[in-house]
Amino acid sequence: MDNGTRSVFKTVIGLEVHVQLATKTKLFCGCLNRYGAAPNSQTCPVCLGMPGALPVLNKQAVEFALRLALAVNGKIHRQSRMARKHYFYPDLPKGYQITQANRPICTEGELEMDVQGRKKQIRIQRIHLEEDAGKSVHNEPYVKENGTLIDLNRCGVPLVEIVTEPDFESGEEAAVFLIALRQLVRHLRISGAHMEQGGLRCDANISVRRSGSAGLGTRTEVKNLNSIRHVRRALEFESNRQINLVRSGGSVRQETLLWDEKTQQTKVMRGKEEARDYRYFPDPDLPPLNITLSYLYEVLQTQPELPWQRRERFVAEFNLEPAMAAQLTETPELADYFEAVVRAGGQARESANWITGPLAALMKEQNCSMEDVPVPPEALAELVRLISEQRVSKSGAKTILLSMWNEKRGAEELLDELNLRQESNHRELTTLVRRILSQHAPQVTAFQRGKTQLFGFFVGQVMRASGGRANPRLVRQILTRELENA
Repeated sequence: MDNGTRSVFKTVIGLEVHVQLATKTKLFCGCLNRYGAAPNSQTCPVCLGMPGALPVLNKQAVEFALRLALAVNGKIHRQSRMARKHYFYPDLPKGYQITQANRPICTEGELEMDVQGRKKQIRIQRIHLEEDAGKSVHNEPYVKENGTLIDLNRCGVPLVEIVTEPDFESGEEAAVFLIALRQLVRHLRISGAHMEQGGLRCDANISVRRSGSAGLGTRTEVKNLNSIRHVRRALEFESNRQINLVRSGGSVRQETLLWDEKTQQTKVMRGKEEARDYRYFPDPDLPPLNITLSYLYEVLQTQPELPWQRRERFVAEFNLEPAMAAQLTETPELADYFEAVVRAGGQARESANWITGPLAALMKEQNCSMEDVPVPPEALAELVRLISEQRVSKSGAKTILLSMWNEKRGAEELLDELNLRQESNHRELTTLVRRILSQHAPQVTAFQRGKTQLFGFFVGQVMRASGGRANPRLVRQILTRELENA
């Protein structure tokens, strides 16, 4: 769609984000909260909604919700209430979901995000606790063709739902916000937020209006967006669809939509529900949740360092560029690894360069997460020291890193075994440089007559003659002096 059309219409988007909390057990029972278990193996009468089973609220889930509320400077309500939200679907055995309706745990927060170098504050309307539903299974080998089975392991898994104000103007902005939110909950250690596992899911309400118009257009809701890419593509498509519909004289219908990745289009799922359709009422089996000041202070005192705080500290403490600090704090595991390397004696800037460069490339090549990297921080620190002390070249260090990855051995041990110790003896390198220059007298003459690009040729000849072990910086210094005196 051209920019002229875009300037006539404004897209308005609000998000509802569900984040699974990384508690040991479920929200209202003692069943394990663990991804990947055999279907229906982590259930009990409480999460299956059996008659007479009574729920008990998980204290750790409350703590995790409070950590998020504090991180976004939200207004924490000292008393909140669980409610029943009624709807009927095969993966909801009780026929209702326990959630928080008009009395959530937090309101009025905000989260700052960076959109192409521009800071933007996103207002958070509310954060509330609720239980997850089960999962309909279609594509597993044990499901008959065109069949559906129900796995209820996810029933009762604790969620926080984050509802934003309609502050987004594009799918790109919504995607950037989700990346920032995912980073935050990971640094808070309250969720892995793995979208491919359903740990973070997003519904988006989207409408368009003519620029300058005060009112909002009719909105649609795009449900169950389970990847950042899907969020970006689905909302851009839906925005364009609605704009084209209004331009052609049509009207947008209030509907619930799904994103079809195959056709790259939204498609109608059902008519849009209203709050009254869910028949909310306070859960009679759960008393109000009361947050004492002493408990809130206890949670605040143990709050982990937030990602933006860690970025600022990395710049100040380790003299890193802001872009490098941002890269190192993408995940808490990456930031922890960097700090462990520095504590073990690795120079900060060199350590940062190797973690975000060669080590990151190896991780991508091996499809390996930070938690599974086979090179301990102490081992990488040892390699960084060898580089800083000019005992190994950068290319030699990459060879050593690969061997460390595959063989789980130390850098110092591999340095001699692989014959990669860098030669930095000034006298010996001077002798080598003079020999190379004497063997290439015509090139030396050409250099002195102005063909200065031959300097790289001389460097290459010296490095080749040394088997790649000569200190390249020292080689350049000696060559410069010898050529001036030749």
